[in-house]
Amino acid sequence: MELTQVKAIVTGAAGGLGSSFALELARAGAQVAAGDTNAAGLRKLAADAAALDRGEVFVSKLDITDEAAAAAFVGFAAERMAGLNVLINSAGIARDGLLLSAAAGEIKTLPLAQWRKVVDVNLTGQFLMIREFAARVVAAGVRDAVVVNLSSIARAGNPGQSNYAASKAAVDACTRTWALELARHGIRVGGVAPGVTETGFLDGFSREALARLEAAIPLARLGRPRDVWQAVRFILECDFFTGRTVEVDGGAAMGVI
Repeated sequence: MELTQVKAIVTGAAGGLGSSFALELARAGAQVAAGDTNAAGLRKLAADAAALDRGEVFVSKLDITDEAAAAAFVGFAAERMAGLNVLINSAGIARDGLLLSAAAGEIKTLPLAQWRKVVDVNLTGQFLMIREFAARVVAAGVRDAVVVNLSSIARAGNPGQSNYAASKAAVDACTRTWALELARHGIRVGGVAPGVTETGFLDGFSREALARLEAAIPLARLGRPRDVWQAVRFILECDFFTGRTVEVDGGAAMGVI
């Protein structure tokens, strides 16, 4: 798929990787419907996109965990971009916590609400978006469409992130399942699993903590949003790619050399 032909939905677009994807697509001449719960972040994205003087970015609030809102947003995108053909499922959250901790004779456990919130956003939200997107694409007779799901190298398991790891492992499994199901409709589905990447998520980390993260990466640096975008771009442009998740982590998943 040529990027100039892309008419994409990008979720989680008010910041982090999502806003990076939306701006990169616009810079390439694509059209984008950008959604997020953060209205201020969407306004900034719209201003940044307008300054590019390329492509088009339409913004609207979106809660991907709300079934009706997901369907309405896909409708919003289709009305503004005839021939909707790309979905980038980049919205996601982390609410870290150990399954249980014991200190000073007190045992604390991970709250069910904390578990559910992460699974609702990271997994159920992706399910709702791809379901509505695929239904719209098939009904419109579009035969060349692509979905990119954001997973994480944490899908292999990471202490303090059982909810996050479970959601991202499930995304990986669903990416393969949906690729098999939707291939007959001309829809490719791929995944990207970033490692630690320089986004607002790291704003509260100390210099020492960041140094420890870098030390665990064979390429000895943190990822940058453009690194992850290059993997997304590959999936969009390679018409023979589907059903796999690309790791973009500087080799972190292999362990320190």
